[in-house]
This record gives sequence, structure tokens and C-alpha cells, in this order.
Amino acid sequence: MRYLLYALLCIIGVIAAFTVAWWIGIIILGFAFYHFISQRMPDHAKKRMPLALNLIALLVIITVLSNHWLPLGPGKGVTRNWIFVVGLLGGILALIQLFQYFYAPILRWCLDHKLLFLTIPTMLILWGAVIWLGFDKLFGFLPRFVMTAPIISSISHAFPGLGKEFMPDLDEGSYLYMPTTMPHASIGEAMDVLQKLDMAINAIPEVEQVVGKIGRVESPLDPAPISMVETIINYKSEYIVDQDGHWLRFKYNRDTAQFERDEHNELIPDANGMPFRQWRDEIKSPGDIWDAIVKAAQIPGTTSAPKLQPIAARIVMLQSGMRAPMGIKIKGPDLQTIENVGLQIEQFLQEVPSVKAEAVFADRIVGKPYLEIDIDRDAIARYGITIRQIQDVIEIAIGGRSITTTIEGRERYSVRVRYLRELRDSIESLGSILVPSPTGAQIPLRELSETKYVRGPQVIKSEDTFLIGYVLFDKKDGYTEVDTVEQAQAYLKQKQQSGELIIPSGVSYTFAGNYQNQLRSEKRLCVVLPLALFVIFMILYFQFKDAPTTLIVFSGILVAWAGGFQMLWLYSQDWFLNFNIFGENMRNLFQVQPFNLSVAVWVGFLALFGIATDDGVIITTYLNQSFSNNRPTSIQAIRQATLEAGRRRIRPCLMTVTTTILALIPVLTSKGRGADIMIPMAIPSFGGMTVVLITVFVVPVLYCALQEMRFKTVPK
Repeated sequence: MRYLLYALLCIIGVIAAFTVAWWIGIIILGFAFYHFISQRMPDHAKKRMPLALNLIALLVIITVLSNHWLPLGPGKGVTRNWIFVVGLLGGILALIQLFQYFYAPILRWCLDHKLLFLTIPTMLILWGAVIWLGFDKLFGFLPRFVMTAPIISSISHAFPGLGKEFMPDLDEGSYLYMPTTMPHASIGEAMDVLQKLDMAINAIPEVEQVVGKIGRVESPLDPAPISMVETIINYKSEYIVDQDGHWLRFKYNRDTAQFERDEHNELIPDANGMPFRQWRDEIKSPGDIWDAIVKAAQIPGTTSAPKLQPIAARIVMLQSGMRAPMGIKIKGPDLQTIENVGLQIEQFLQEVPSVKAEAVFADRIVGKPYLEIDIDRDAIARYGITIRQIQDVIEIAIGGRSITTTIEGRERYSVRVRYLRELRDSIESLGSILVPSPTGAQIPLRELSETKYVRGPQVIKSEDTFLIGYVLFDKKDGYTEVDTVEQAQAYLKQKQQSGELIIPSGVSYTFAGNYQNQLRSEKRLCVVLPLALFVIFMILYFQFKDAPTTLIVFSGILVAWAGGFQMLWLYSQDWFLNFNIFGENMRNLFQVQPFNLSVAVWVGFLALFGIATDDGVIITTYLNQSFSNNRPTSIQAIRQATLEAGRRRIRPCLMTVTTTILALIPVLTSKGRGADIMIPMAIPSFGGMTVVLITVFVVPVLYCALQEMRFKTVPK
């Protein structure tokens, strides 16, 4: 019966290898083959067989992982990716094995030199605090002569503190380019600018589709003037993919290093081929595509535009009413005053170091040319014409009036009557419009009114019962939204105090945009983070029923917290991972770039807090059991019992840390949709779990110190 079962497993393995996945079939076949021959194997072979099976399973898993992961990219081939995965995972496992080998002698030294050892985690925690808050904020209490010392000054510049933002930018696969023309531009000129923008942007090889728009629909929910251009730009994915986002492979000639094509010059699909890259060699990221768009869209008569994406821009516009991630709302009594203040603020914002000068734009509110017909009441009185009569003539002749409706099936169209375009396209032709008098005479409009051009608002916006205008701006690369707004606030306040920026009575301005979201999220996190830490502490206390022991285990969270900030700091350093393997720079592979404190990063810290105490719980649980079963009778016996407990529990602790680190590595190298959020979430957990290894020393040392203290206080 047993052999029949093993034969059935072999059949299932063969079927799975051809229908599901080859590696699943190999695993099932290996399992069946091992149990089939295990009864006939000699004893010395049985002892080595588990190790051999582990190695085989490891190779199969690495092969499957390298084929699906392809960390170096499909262009490097399967072999190089396999070698890289073997080296990376093997290196981590070798370091863990080496750590386990030297763990016992290191722990013995730490138990004999407790205070000296505890300075290491203390310095790590202090370093993490300096990275988070900045050296000046943490040590601002030091005397001035100390803070201005060359060494202290260099440390202060090296650790300014982490920047803050609401959320990292998501990659939507498209951009929304929204430049502005001058408000007095005609609709013909605006259409010409729109066509030139579409042609210039569409000429970029990485751009797939460009759709520009000016004007608005007949809805109060779309108050877009003619001067506002909206261009949606869809760019190509880096590699050709299918509907599910998987890379498509095409036939590739390795001798000529070129893709083969059919008679129609189309790529030939090939499951064993190579993915086809659609970007030029100099284009490395979507940010490079945006730079190419901005460079190509420099057309006279238009402004630049902040970096926007369609979904994110719509969310910002719904929240703040502005078409930029950050801006200033100016409220005042009249439009002209609001525009004057906006132009002043625009000038000073361009001088702020963190603000992108070309993206600063204040609303030109009062600049739209209007045709005004001023009726001469004395003149129309002489002819016996009423105001209503002349206004009806002006309405019908210029604007038109709906006189009936045509019905064509389910469609209805209004029929409007007005003068031909050539009879109303200039002031002179408008003056020739005839107005009938009661006597039957036809009086030209020029004799009854004065027609002239006047400047007026192109759009009137209000908020909180106040008239409002916007000043839009964007941040430079390397700066955060919060830092940019704070610098702009401080600079405008300085200019206002010096008298250069004059704010008239009744006028006020406030900053708006994603900056407000950051303030709201910061208030929420000030409640969520302490609450999460309190819950973790209470869970640990219910487990150990002892406050000092709970605090010892809880210390792992502080060490992991510091490790998360240290990894964020390393990611902002130019030298970190700045080397090549198989021609691939590791900074590009692991997405190494400065990351700011955002909601995604704090969520990563929350996840880290939940797993940072695992090693401490494992070791402390065994220590409690060991000390409760065998009460040591001397200081040396306490240290020996602690050392023995650490030696027995180091393997499961290392397994916990290793599995977490290995699981996070593919996340750190991920690209595509969602990577913009996953990577900032994974960095604190990766850094914290790397540094949290020190808790396998900290927890035994603190526990040993606590037991020694209690032993000394117990009366002999």
C-alpha cells in the first residue's frame, strides 16, 4: 500500500510538472523518491540525506526565484540573474551562520562587561534620534561656542533631520501637463499653442499618446478658462507587457545582439527570447521622461507647469481647488488687489531656494479683454427707444437668441438667430447694427452707444465668502513639501517685516495643497504610534507578568526604531551601494534614493514595532523557564545559565530575522505599480530587522543584570 501511494505521488508529480509548473512537479517527485528509497539506504547515507535534500530544495527555490524575480533585469539573462541570487542569498545565510558560530563567546564577553557593551545600543539609539530630528534640534541646548566648533558644525550639516511629506508620488504611467497662456490670448491663439504642444510632446519616442484640451464643458464643476491648457500624456512602459503587466518575450539573435523581425517588420514572439525595451538608453526612469516633456514643451507665450499626474492632480484639485501640489490662496476685497498681491508673492517665491522658479505662477485675474457697449441714455431718449429695446437688438445680433427647437429622434437642438460673423467681428461692424425706432427709422448702434475694450476678470473664484486668487508653485528635487512650505513661509514673513512685501488691509494669504494633508496625517500619527506602542507593551506584560522583564523585551523596539532611521539615512548617501555587479549599479537595483518621512514610512515603522520584539520574547521565555526550574546559587551560575539559554535559542531568533530580511529584499528591488509605496514601507523594517540582531545580546545582558541585582538583594 505504501509503495502504491509513492507511485501515485510520482504520477501526480509528472502531471504537475507539465500542467502546473515544472518546479512543483520536481518537489513532488523528490518527496516520493526520497521515501521510496529511504528504507533501502544504509545508515551513513540516511544521516546525510536530509542535508542533500535541503540543498536540492534550496537550488530549486533559487532557480524559480531568479526566473520570476530577475533582479538584474531581463537584459542580463537568466544565468547572471541566477548567479546574483545565489550570491546574495548565500551571502546572507553565510553571515547568519558565522554570527551563530561566534555568538556564544561574544555573549560571554558581553555578560562580563555589561556597561561597556550597553554603550553600543545606547549610541545606536542616539544616532537614530539624531538622524530623525537633526543634530541642531536634539542638541540645541549646547552653548553657542560648542555648536560653532568645526567638528560640531560638520556633524550638524551631515545630520539636518529627515524631511516630511504626505505620501510618495505614485507612478500612474501618465503625466498631466498644465501650462498657462496669457489671459488676453484669443481662442485661435490658444488652439495654435495647444496643437504645437501636442506635436512637440508626441515627438518624444517614449510617449505613446498625447491628448490636449482647452476650454470647458457647460458645467459649473469645470471652471477652466481658455488660458488653461490640460495635456494628458501616456508614456510607454519600459518593456513591452501584456494586459496583466507581465513582460513579453521576443525572438533575439545573440550573435548580432538584435531582435529578429518578420516580413512586416514586427517583433516575433518567443517564450525563450528576451523582453523588448522601449525606452532609449539615456532614459532610466519616468522622471527622465518628464524632463524631456518639459524641455520639448518650451513654447513662447506659455508658462511651465508643476509635475502632475492625472489622478493625483484631480485629487488635489478637489481638495484645494488648485492645479498644483502646493500653492497659496490669497483672499481679499476685490480682484485687482488680489492680483497685485499675488504678483508680489510670485516674485518673492522665485527667490526661495527650495522652490522651482519656473513653476511659480500667480493668477492673472484681471487681464481678459471684454467688449463693453455703453448705452447713451440721452441719445436713445431723443429717438424714443427704451433700454429694453436696444438691449434686445444687441442680444439677438451679437449673442443670438433661441427661437425654436428641432427634434431629430431622441436628440433636440435649439435654433439660434444672430448676425453673420462678418457683421459682428469688429467694433466698426458692431457699430453698424441697426436699431429700429418707433418712427420706423433704422438708427446705427454707434449713434446710440459707445463701444470699447475694457480689462476684466477671466474667472471669478470665491471661498468662505471671500474673493480668492491662487499662486501656484512646485518644489525642487531633493526638497520635501513641508520643508518647501516652511521655507516659503519664513521668507515671505521676512519680506513682510522688512516692508518689501506689502499686504493691504483686508487681504490675507494661506498655504494649501498636500501640505495640509501632511499636517492632518501628522496629528493622526501622534495618536496612533503611541497607542500601538502601548498595546505592544501591555501584550508583553500580560505574557511575562513582570514590569522589569517586559521593559527588557520592549527595549528591542527602541533598537529596531533606530535601525529603521539609520537605513533611511544610508539610502540618502551617495556612496551607499554605489558599485556595479554584472554591469548593473546596485543603487539602481535597490532603488537607493533619499526618502522622506511620509505616511508610508510610518506604516513601515508600525509593522517593524510588531516584529521587533520577537527575538526578545523567544530568549526571555526560555530564560524565565530556565531560572524557574533551576535557581542559580551564585553570580557566575546566573551568567552561565544566561549563556546557555542564549546558545539554545539563538537559532530560532536568527531564523526569525533571516526570513524577514529575505522576504523584504524582493520588495526593495521591485519596480512598477505600487513600488513607490512598498519601498518606503519596507526600508524601516529592513533596517530595523538588520540592527535588531543586537537584541540577542541586549536582552540576555539586561536579564542577567536584573537577576544579579535581585540575587544581591536577597538576604543570605
